[in-house]
Amino acid sequence: MTEPRLTELETKLAFAEDLLETLNQTVIRQQGQIDSMQQQLRLLHQQLQDALPDEDRTPRDEIPPHY
Repeated sequence: MTEPRLTELETKLAFAEDLLETLNQTVIRQQGQIDSMQQQLRLLHQQLQDALPDEDRTPRDEIPPHY
């Protein structure tokens, strides 16, 4: 009577360990994606900051050259 229960518990443990490993790999993959997106966001933010006019500029600096 104890042998079938032990086998059932061992089977459940094996499935639980497999599930845990799968979840760990998913978390690792997702963390890599998050890191990549954060780096892209930092680059976009820097590009936006570079594209914005400086605070020192005046509207007169924005007059087209043909005036």
